[in-house]
Amino acid sequence: QVQLVESGGGLVQAGGSLRLSCAASGSIFSIHTMGWYRQAPGKQRELVATIAKGGSTNYADSVKGRFTISRDNAKNTVYLQMNSLKPEDTAVYYCVALRAGPPYWGQGTQVTVSS
Repeated sequence: QVQLVESGGGLVQAGGSLRLSCAASGSIFSIHTMGWYRQAPGKQRELVATIAKGGSTNYADSVKGRFTISRDNAKNTVYLQMNSLKPEDTAVYYCVALRAGPPYWGQGTQVTVSS
């Protein structure tokens, strides 16, 4: 089992910044990629960004140039730096850990961007 604990969400004005953190514990040897998804009210959960163990990254087009994903393998933690936030970024952000089997999900953290 893997446990994911997220932190860093909150309320911010448009144009502002937030940093999300996700700390993994447990059987982390099985994880090859970590990342973030988000789900806005009435919408499907969507990919935001992922980062592989080797460091390669992938971003949704909607966040490219504004968000940066990084990881500290020594701390088993992944970060999402979100800059130039827009009201449409408002959502619950979920940390995900990918492995050969079903992924692990965090509990989610709310990000609200006011206009």
